[in-house]
Amino acid sequence: MSKKRQEKRQEKRESIREFARQNKGLVAVYVVLRLLVLLVMVAQIFNRDYFNVFLCLLTLVLFTIPSIVEHRLHIEVPDTLEVIILLFIFSAEILGEIRAYYLQFPYWDTMLHTISGFLMAAIGFSLIDILNRSERVALKLAPVFVGLFAFCFSMTVGVMWEFFEFGMDRYFGMDMQKDTVVSHVTSVELNPEGKNVPVTVPVESLVVNGEDWDLGGYLDIGIIDTMKDLFVNFIGAVVFSIIGVFYIKGRGKGSFARRFIPTMKKHQEPLSGRKEN
Repeated sequence: MSKKRQEKRQEKRESIREFARQNKGLVAVYVVLRLLVLLVMVAQIFNRDYFNVFLCLLTLVLFTIPSIVEHRLHIEVPDTLEVIILLFIFSAEILGEIRAYYLQFPYWDTMLHTISGFLMAAIGFSLIDILNRSERVALKLAPVFVGLFAFCFSMTVGVMWEFFEFGMDRYFGMDMQKDTVVSHVTSVELNPEGKNVPVTVPVESLVVNGEDWDLGGYLDIGIIDTMKDLFVNFIGAVVFSIIGVFYIKGRGKGSFARRFIPTMKKHQEPLSGRKEN
């Protein structure tokens, strides 16, 4: 029994070495990002900021998701997609939350939501494309309907994420839905004649609990941020859905879309070598 275990361990080591030789760029990204996260985590431990330590641990766990999908579900995740997912996780958790890039760079959150819409459309597209190409499933959708599903999948994920942000803000006071300073209000409630005609009133001061805050307007608590996030998610979803439709229509032509679309592995063996993307 012990000999068989040793042989299996040896085979696994060899397959890992082969995987590393065939995917040097991906392995390099994995190693560098993990080291950076570990360094940040050590710094947060010294600072006694245990919530940020938790974020670092969560980031390391999230880094394993692409590998789990590949080796457990036998799905081929293109290197380009996998690298972008890793960078996305690092940018959102480490740079965005711990390094406060969300506050330092006004469009950081917008950029991530746009990329998220694009990636979720790619994943949704692959779900239907895999079923479309499977001989065991009686499902054959036209390219337009596959693109429509990818778009709807991406938008649904985006909406669910906004639900999550609202819940964290509402019940845990996390302020994930960032506030927006609004310099004027347009509303029928402010019409001095009581008519159903909206009027615009400038907001020149904000008073909270008797204290005057010089913000240049009032605080919109999350509505504008949510709608902006959903809009850029919409843009990312539309862009990839259109790319995906043309990818199906010209199957085998072009390589851009293939870099973002997971596929079923032909050889369902853990840590097997990858095809060129």
